[in-house]
Amino acid sequence: MDKYSDNLDQLFGALSDSTRRDILTRLCQGPASVSELKEPHAMALPNLLKHIHVLESSGLIETQKQGRTRVCVLRPDALSATEAWLQEQRQLLHARFDRLEDYIETLKAQSNKEKDDDSAA
Repeated sequence: MDKYSDNLDQLFGALSDSTRRDILTRLCQGPASVSELKEPHAMALPNLLKHIHVLESSGLIETQKQGRTRVCVLRPDALSATEAWLQEQRQLLHARFDRLEDYIETLKAQSNKEKDDDSAA
């Protein structure tokens, strides 16, 4: 996990807030101005800008100034580290389940052998 630690903390922190997830969901449809992103949220502009800053600092979005408008764009490659970490965790979990299943089968086999030994005696 050490190879991902620096970026994962920021990514998961950014994803932990529902407003920020809503913003990312909206940006999946394409670029949007800050005022467009603010519309569905009942909050002051400075508060929304804090969310935008967190998303930008984590690398999930980029913002560009176009005249007097700030436009936000999703960076889909930003989730690569998260996806890789989750895949590693998934593989570790499957390996643990496989070992657990093997252990359970061993216990069943031992139990059946003990029952056979008891009935033979």
